[in-house]
Amino acid sequence: MGFTHGNITTMTEFVLLGFTDNQNLQVLLFAVFFLIYMVILVGNLGMITLITIDSRLHTPMYFFLSNLSILDIGYSTVIAPRTLMTFIAESKTISFTGCALQFFFFCIAVSCECCLLGAMAYDRFIAICNPLLYTALMSRKLCNLLVTGSYLMGCVNAAVQTSFIFNLSFCRSNIINHFFCDVVPILRLSCSDTRAIDIIHFTFSTAIVSITILAILVSYTYILVAILRINSAEGRRKAFSTCASHLTAVTIFYGTVAFMYLRPSSKYSMEQDKIISVFYTLAIPMLNPLIYSLRNKEVKEAFKRMVRGKIISQRH
Repeated sequence: MGFTHGNITTMTEFVLLGFTDNQNLQVLLFAVFFLIYMVILVGNLGMITLITIDSRLHTPMYFFLSNLSILDIGYSTVIAPRTLMTFIAESKTISFTGCALQFFFFCIAVSCECCLLGAMAYDRFIAICNPLLYTALMSRKLCNLLVTGSYLMGCVNAAVQTSFIFNLSFCRSNIINHFFCDVVPILRLSCSDTRAIDIIHFTFSTAIVSITILAILVSYTYILVAILRINSAEGRRKAFSTCASHLTAVTIFYGTVAFMYLRPSSKYSMEQDKIISVFYTLAIPMLNPLIYSLRNKEVKEAFKRMVRGKIISQRH
């Protein structure tokens, strides 16, 4: 819906089409999405709590991991509640401002996650290649700078993209063929020339992904060389196990994001993109705590200590 000033139509709200009009399927999807969102909240809040209360996890690696959990909660919360509403509410509208804010905060979170995964790769590189200097090199000051830099980069990227995209003219329709306000379905509604916006979006997204992937690849090249130089098989296994969780998270996240955004516009299929979007907006934030807990001995030990501590305190 919009109102007209002369020949210019100002859009006031959009309609999020979502997944389906089938009422029975909407109820099923609501239950599935609600369960996923609850797992995201419990898993990531649990990880943050565990890292906060267990002093043995007060290391750079877990400092980055706690920030990763904050981001996972953040961008799933930007998406999930609104998506759940589209399944049960008669009206599927979202205001123009609400749409812009949803895109803005989502863009911040995804950009920050890219940067944090790069910072975590550097942390693993120092831990394995320079273990004796680890504490000195990965100081609290450097960790704070890396995290702050990640948030700043995310904010700049989000501010630039949001300001350009939502200053376009929208006159074709107000129906977004998606379950949240993402770049491609929004641009398809614009009657402005979007070629410049396409270039800006592709350039900023590619720059962040490329820089962070380069940092990850360089770090893991050195890590692989260092691991291969270890004489004992047990030593190599232990060294690799410290990177396994991060490598798994990186592969899933970057694989999905690259497939989603680093494609020619002619290759986009909105129905296919909805499924892929569910994966990186909700499935990855749900999987990250599981990846870092199930494959991480230190996290499992910390969880056991916390449970034992609660049992002992209850007995007294």
